[in-house]
Amino acid sequence: MTSYVLAPVAERYLGRHVAIPVEADGVVRAMPVVLRLERPGGPVAVPNRTPVLEAAAAAALAVCLDPRAGPDGEWHEAVTTWLVSRIRKIARRARGAHWDAVQELPGVTVEVGGAQVRALLPGPVDDVPRSVSRLQIGGTDLEPDDPGELPLGVAVIWVNAGLRMTVGKAAAQVGHASMLFAAAHGLTSVPGFAVRDAAGQRWAAVHAAAGRGEAVAVRDAGFTEVAPGTTTCVAGWGPTLPA
Repeated sequence: MTSYVLAPVAERYLGRHVAIPVEADGVVRAMPVVLRLERPGGPVAVPNRTPVLEAAAAAALAVCLDPRAGPDGEWHEAVTTWLVSRIRKIARRARGAHWDAVQELPGVTVEVGGAQVRALLPGPVDDVPRSVSRLQIGGTDLEPDDPGELPLGVAVIWVNAGLRMTVGKAAAQVGHASMLFAAAHGLTSVPGFAVRDAAGQRWAAVHAAAGRGEAVAVRDAGFTEVAPGTTTCVAGWGPTLPA
């Protein structure tokens, strides 16, 4: 449907090889993705890495599929202006009062397994609210965890474990993967997402599945941590990819 907010994503990434345009107005935009990471030993437990990434994947997509991002919604211009150019995301971490402050900004908070992530409305990178700009971008990471067996009936985002991405970088990548997946399948609501690391033969298998068109792959622009064109994630329905 022509009003589908993710149509520019489908057009660009799903087989039509449309060049990514530089922002027509010269304004670089990004979606802030805020991870709630409290101090160890505090009243709120530090979450495991996997649920943080699963919440980030769902939150980024939730902003795009929110009714407010639709043609008649108050978020439509901000979201679509971002989607037609370079789709950047910047992950930041917040705790305590700083986490509470970002809840007042336009966006969607998702909680998964005790992890909370809020994706905010995209906007110019050099004109973000003080409650966002004061949040640190790097400096904190979470150790890999064992998330257990894959649940049935969910979309799976496989993360390229060989890259050893920080949790912030990985959060941005899985957010991109969830958007590509939704665009590929014309989704209008956020499905359940499972995030899993993949290395060695498993990564080779899911990467090959993306090459056959059985899944979607995220290739990074190379602004941080990885080289341009690096495949960071592959996303597909669980049964279609190797377990």
